[in-house]
Amino acid sequence: MGMIQEFKDFAVKGNVIDLAVGVIIGGAFGKIVDSVVSDLIMPLVGVAFGKLDFSSLFIVLGSVPAGTANGLDALKKAGVPVFAYGSFITVAVNFAILAFIIFLMVKQINRLKREAPAPVQVPAPATPPEDVLLLREIRDSLKK
Repeated sequence: MGMIQEFKDFAVKGNVIDLAVGVIIGGAFGKIVDSVVSDLIMPLVGVAFGKLDFSSLFIVLGSVPAGTANGLDALKKAGVPVFAYGSFITVAVNFAILAFIIFLMVKQINRLKREAPAPVQVPAPATPPEDVLLLREIRDSLKK
């Protein structure tokens, strides 16, 4: 029972649950960034460089069997080795954008942490020495 209880304590800690939520959101966010890169950014980059689709850029490294179409998917399906540098460029741009967005998020979180006001602790007043207390008592007694 000790090992099961230890695992349960570990699994329900806040950090583990936060990590799991972060991984799930990160996966979904990665799909969004992938769509932004492949559907919005790469076509613009492709037009700027004169190629319309980077994902179809490749170099054939082997012999192509007769009757095989000259597309990346068809060549891969036929088992022809290809150097698909266009796919790599797309993934590299995807990574750069995702890394930049994460950088901006972490920068914003750090800025918010710095701006959070620290609780002001007022030091407790120091108790006066005993002789001062006795003198105050004598003074108060004489006033009466």
